[in-house]
Amino acid sequence: MFVELPNELIFFSAGAFLLGWILATISSSLGARYRVRKRDPRDDRIRALEAELRVAKAERSDARSDAEKLEETLKETTIGLERRDNVISEQQAKLEKVSLDLKDSVLKTRELRAELTERATQSVHAEAKIREVETELSVAQASTDMIATGVLDYSFVPDEEDADDAASGFHDALGRLGKGST
Repeated sequence: MFVELPNELIFFSAGAFLLGWILATISSSLGARYRVRKRDPRDDRIRALEAELRVAKAERSDARSDAEKLEETLKETTIGLERRDNVISEQQAKLEKVSLDLKDSVLKTRELRAELTERATQSVHAEAKIREVETELSVAQASTDMIATGVLDYSFVPDEEDADDAASGFHDALGRLGKGST
């Protein structure tokens, strides 16, 4: 299977391979130094873009976490606003109810004042009638006293009917006095 090659050919092949490897190593080390000295500006731009990409990704994750926090805050605020709106609605309903109660109370108070005014007027009229009756009674009493003492002398003697009329007048005055006070 193997072809027999002369030894010189094998040594030349091995030497050529070794020489090629040495030259490749030297060439790559010299080329690396040469490439280091002359950097391609596109490589710098690529590195800068990669750095900007990393920064943008970090900012995006920060912005997402901030957005999530803001969404949670928004939800809490919305719930708080709904609760506040419910409380305000309840307070307005209570206020309207109290307002209606106040209007009813004011109307009742006006009615009671009108009734009290009417009663006060009736009371004043009753007191005036009482004073009139008291005056009539005092006049009747004075005339009775005068007749009893003899200061007043009528030329004629009163009949029993006249005495009864005077007594009934006295009782009528007392009756008017009692009716006026109630």
